[in-house]
Amino acid sequence: MGIFSSINIASTGMSAQRLRSDVIANNIANASTTRTEEGGPFRRSRLIMRPKDQGPVWHSPFLPDVLDNGPGKGVRVMEIQKDMTKENRLVYDPTHPDAIQSGPRAGYVEMPNVDIVTEMVDMIAASRAYEANASIIDGSKVMFQKALEIGR
Repeated sequence: MGIFSSINIASTGMSAQRLRSDVIANNIANASTTRTEEGGPFRRSRLIMRPKDQGPVWHSPFLPDVLDNGPGKGVRVMEIQKDMTKENRLVYDPTHPDAIQSGPRAGYVEMPNVDIVTEMVDMIAASRAYEANASIIDGSKVMFQKALEIGR
């Protein structure tokens, strides 16, 4: 594990959490959008993240293979996915231009599947994760400075 590995790992986390915050902000901004380019109401977006793979991994000679996962590699964003698990909510408003005109749901408007409370909780979690990664970078920087002072 190189000297800058901790900074590299934390920086991947920071960039992923920043993108996650952007996606959440987009969800909140479109919480009442009933018409999109794709047709229909806005669908909530979510980020899919996976561990980053980087070629061969050094394993500790002191730990059995079952316990040694090798050094961390960070995280990467796989995709931004539309949330199709939660149904859109219906709001009765027959005067709305996007109201359903006929059938049993006449007068109802399909609203986005965005829950503001859930989005705010996710935003707080993304903000805390970003801060944690920034703290790791600061801690690494302090350790490197102390190591240089010892070497003098």
